[in-house]
Amino acid sequence: MDKRMVTTTFGFEGYRVREQLGVVRGITVRSRSIIGQVGAGLQSIMGGKITLYVEVCEQAREEAFDLMVAHAAEIGANAIIGMRYDATELAENMTEVLCYGTAVVVEGVGG
Repeated sequence: MDKRMVTTTFGFEGYRVREQLGVVRGITVRSRSIIGQVGAGLQSIMGGKITLYVEVCEQAREEAFDLMVAHAAEIGANAIIGMRYDATELAENMTEVLCYGTAVVVEGVGG
């Protein structure tokens, strides 16, 4: 499935939803190593952007997104609408990231 066919809206310009296949999701749980936690702690002392945590968060979102897209492809979707992210802290320095949306089959309208 083409990752460009994932949107937070509920449709694509020039396409119509032919079939809804249901909710698809990707879930991952991530934590930062003790070395990463120490590094992030040092960054926080200086203030500003904590790049070590930004990196782990971005990796978690990307992994959850890729799992969701794979789930959609497995059930025959060629697009995902209404995509959202959610995150839950499971324990100190351990976070679940969920990416979900509605798997659909779309087709072009017009010519």
